[in-house]
Amino acid sequence: MSAAPTNQIPGYYHRKIGDITVTAISDGFLDGDVDVLRNIEPDDALSMLRANFRNGRRTYVNGFIIRSKGRVCLVETGSGNYLQPTAGKLLENVIAAGVDPNEIDTVLLTHMHPDHSAGLTNMEDNSLYFPNAELTAHENEPKHWLDDGAMANAEERAQRLYFQATREQIAPYAKQTKLFQSGEVFPGVTALPAPGHTPGHTCYMVESGNDSLLIWGDIVHVPEIQTARPDVAIAFDTDMHAAIASRKRIFDMAATDGLLVAGMHLHFPTFSHLIRANEGYRLLPEPWAHEM
Repeated sequence: MSAAPTNQIPGYYHRKIGDITVTAISDGFLDGDVDVLRNIEPDDALSMLRANFRNGRRTYVNGFIIRSKGRVCLVETGSGNYLQPTAGKLLENVIAAGVDPNEIDTVLLTHMHPDHSAGLTNMEDNSLYFPNAELTAHENEPKHWLDDGAMANAEERAQRLYFQATREQIAPYAKQTKLFQSGEVFPGVTALPAPGHTPGHTCYMVESGNDSLLIWGDIVHVPEIQTARPDVAIAFDTDMHAAIASRKRIFDMAATDGLLVAGMHLHFPTFSHLIRANEGYRLLPEPWAHEM
């Protein structure tokens, strides 16, 4: 008899979008409490989670590989070793998915929070995990996180995990960084700015032929709650009111157009549709497909 398994299979999943291949990559998960949620009472938040058979706030962290026109892009780099040991697994899953980090020519960031950009650089020696990649993000991201005045006004945790972590991670990429305002940022990939969670928070629309996929970044952190109640925000938002407005706008677009969506904090492998339900919305995860 074979031994009982002790590990899951590597966390990656492929999805074709026309001629483009998008691979969801798991970085792991982060556990926390519901006290960081805004516009909802903690007891109500816990009740909604339990109604979905979840005992608390577990935030999954994902990234994506996009193969298009002979090029390879990585959307987000995961948590590195900045956060909990249950996360920081993106690089090993990129390799498990058959991608050499050296062949990645573009790293797209939705924004520069540590669960998205802290896997850019090996902090032991400041070496680049993706040495041949152009680091690409909205121009308002480094503008904000490199602002000494904004850093001085932030709480100690934000100074350390947001401002300082971002500075440490992006500095080695200074000579290979490209900033944008909007438009096409990779073949078949268009930037759709959705500020609020951070000043430069951006969604990415992947389009090929008649197919499309909206990678919506951090439009939601707790899908069981924020899809049903889009007005629920999170303490990590730089501008809570702008984040809510962006979420409602993106939700309306996704539901109206019947878009396939994916997100950094949807449950792996994330590919879903969003439909209107009561006064909010409901996610319908796409069934696992054994063939692309």
